[in-house]
Amino acid sequence: MKNKEHTRHVRDTVVKKFKAGFGYKKISKALNIPRSTVQAIILKWKEYQTTANLPRPGRPSKLSAHTRRRLIRDAAKRPMITLDELQRSTAEVGDSVHRTTISRILHKSGLYGRVARRKPFLKDIHKKCCLKLATSHLGDTPNMWKKVLWSDETKIELFGNNAKCYVWRKSNTAHHPEHIPTVKHAGGSIMVWACFSSAGTGKMVKIDGKMDGAKYRTTLEENLIESAKDLKLGRRFPTRQ
Repeated sequence: MKNKEHTRHVRDTVVKKFKAGFGYKKISKALNIPRSTVQAIILKWKEYQTTANLPRPGRPSKLSAHTRRRLIRDAAKRPMITLDELQRSTAEVGDSVHRTTISRILHKSGLYGRVARRKPFLKDIHKKCCLKLATSHLGDTPNMWKKVLWSDETKIELFGNNAKCYVWRKSNTAHHPEHIPTVKHAGGSIMVWACFSSAGTGKMVKIDGKMDGAKYRTTLEENLIESAKDLKLGRRFPTRQ
């Protein structure tokens, strides 16, 4: 370990004498510095082409390599885990660090805290049906679609809250299933029927009680034709659900 750092002038003089053909022993004697120091200065100059001080490494990490790997693993397995939870888990094993330290470790691994995307909560069977419908009408013209009146009933349930949900994820993984919040129902719902077309929205009707076949036909009879008239779709128009 070095216990003395020589000035830039001394180091430059060592290199200058070395270039002039002086050996390590003669330089050591001329400048009254150890031969090992002369050798270290010359080796550094040969490797980096400078006698200036090189950047020093920063302060050693407070966390062990094992703890850092565990933080990254926990965030990857549980994307919605919070910094507070990660901080408590490290404290439990004796590593007390600031939240910014944990965040920095995750950033270095490519994990960043991002607002979770919200999207329709479709099951695989719903996705397959939508894809089947789309592929079966690839040859249809835009004018045909302009005449379609879309209608359906749906049950709207109250869930979660309006607060933003954050997830730890890498770039281009926003729509991966593990990064989408799951539905957590809060005990309230309403059933509605509605329709729309390219010309705009039609009627929206609240459905009281259970929707059965008879009630569905009555809903269509009372609202579908009237909505088509309001949207000026003409007397004949295709319908889709």
